[in-house]
Amino acid sequence: MQLTAMRMEFEVEFLEEAFIFLDGLGEKEREKVIYNIDKSRLKQDPELFKKLTINIWEFRTLYNSKCIRLFAFWHNTHHQQKLIIATHGIIKKSNKTPRQELDKAERIRKAYITSENQ
Repeated sequence: MQLTAMRMEFEVEFLEEAFIFLDGLGEKEREKVIYNIDKSRLKQDPELFKKLTINIWEFRTLYNSKCIRLFAFWHNTHHQQKLIIATHGIIKKSNKTPRQELDKAERIRKAYITSENQ
């Protein structure tokens, strides 16, 4: 089923590290992650897209018992009111999101905003 033909609530931009992470996944894993991202753009579902901190969100995918997470943040532009920037991803080994991954996503968010404002 093609989800892209329906009205999406927000756009998603992938930063280089997110592309590298996705490229390192198997083809079926990558397809499932993209499918879930598209699905989350249609309907707010915390099983697919969840707020972790005041600024950081995660796209969530479970595939063959692997918990795949892609970190993101909201960014408003003049052209698009709702734009999500996907920063990087991990395969979780426990229920708790590692603090260093949240810190990394926040550093990437701050660097992105700084570069956008210059």
